[in-house]
Amino acid sequence: MASMSFALTRFSGLSSKSTLSPDFDHSSRRTFLPPNRVGLKISSSSSAAADSEPDLSVTVNGLKMPNPFVIGSGPPGTNYTVMKRAFDEGWGGVIAKTVSLDASKVINVTPRYARLKTGSNGSAKTDVIGWQNIELISDRPLETMLKEFKQLKQEYPDRILIASIMEEYSKTGWEELIDRVEQTGVDALEINFSCPHGMPERRMGAAVGQDCALLEEVCGWINAKATVPVWAKMTPNITDITEPARVSLKSGCEGISAINTIMSVMGIDLKTLHPEPCVEGYSTPGGYSYKAVRPIALAKVMNIAQMMKSEFGEKDYSLSGIGGVETGYDAAEFILLGSNTVQVCTGVMVHGYGHVKTLCAELQDFMRQHNFSTIEDFRGHSLQYFTTHTDLVRRQKEAIEQRKAERKGLKSDKDWTGDGFVKETESMVSN
Repeated sequence: MASMSFALTRFSGLSSKSTLSPDFDHSSRRTFLPPNRVGLKISSSSSAAADSEPDLSVTVNGLKMPNPFVIGSGPPGTNYTVMKRAFDEGWGGVIAKTVSLDASKVINVTPRYARLKTGSNGSAKTDVIGWQNIELISDRPLETMLKEFKQLKQEYPDRILIASIMEEYSKTGWEELIDRVEQTGVDALEINFSCPHGMPERRMGAAVGQDCALLEEVCGWINAKATVPVWAKMTPNITDITEPARVSLKSGCEGISAINTIMSVMGIDLKTLHPEPCVEGYSTPGGYSYKAVRPIALAKVMNIAQMMKSEFGEKDYSLSGIGGVETGYDAAEFILLGSNTVQVCTGVMVHGYGHVKTLCAELQDFMRQHNFSTIEDFRGHSLQYFTTHTDLVRRQKEAIEQRKAERKGLKSDKDWTGDGFVKETESMVSN
């Protein structure tokens, strides 16, 4: 069993209510200065007995979840009603749609989604493999979202609610937003450094995630103020995703989420000659998601996990994998590459909130096939099998030479043995 152990011990004022140990004093959460935040070891909650069902529960940055499946920030976490539905259906956690101080600046258009289907342009085939959106962050008043966060934590004190936040380039703005959001009792913050459309025009989202100097400064403001775990959400629209991930961790974040959507143009309608999604005859590049992006997401997650393992060693930083997860088997791939949790957004929009039951059943099926009892039994296991192309050439050359040596049989008469005489004879027969 090869698992990655990223062990940070930095969070004392961790999160709210009964999501932590029973003796945790929630009222003291903000009495600790940020440098004294102490984190708990990332591990599965308990080992399941060999003859019991595989245990899907995880504890990440001190946050206990019944399973690793988390609603990704977006439409599935846009208001109280849908987030309540997610908890009722059994999702391990919910990340709400991104909020900022001034929602009046957020104006969405319709239509704002487009789908990529199998088959040629204009084909009647309906198998959707890709999804594009030009949707912005929450357009609901911040105060409304804060009231709903608070209500959810009152009704579901033992469930994990994470607020996704984004703000303009302003230290005081970030500090105000963090303070107001934390007062609702949310368990953690995910910082949206990665929205690829609309928000970068206001020096937000990917405009920060693509500029490591700016990212370091903003992360410093955030982590000096936050008293709950902070996850930095990465943009894939960058040459080397490990660079902003490294900066985020060194600047105090406890976790990385990857990836956000990929900048894209979904296509051109060959009948109208207009791009999709089409708004009054025009469009704009947007974020691409769903199962067609999974190979790209896996590569980015692998890159980040390798960096975390080699450069941060035993510190317990967390990694939340995102990108095209539709089945529990897809999720297993992300976990095998080091993810502690797996986020699903577009998949919920396609299959509904009840899909989490299928995801859990399929992940447990995978675990039974390999006799894994807990998530930690296999988390990060497949990282060891990635290497350089130069090393692949060397390994194959050595393997070919070894096979040739085996086909040649004995090299000398002194190598004959009495016990293996028949097999040794067969090893030198050519037909």
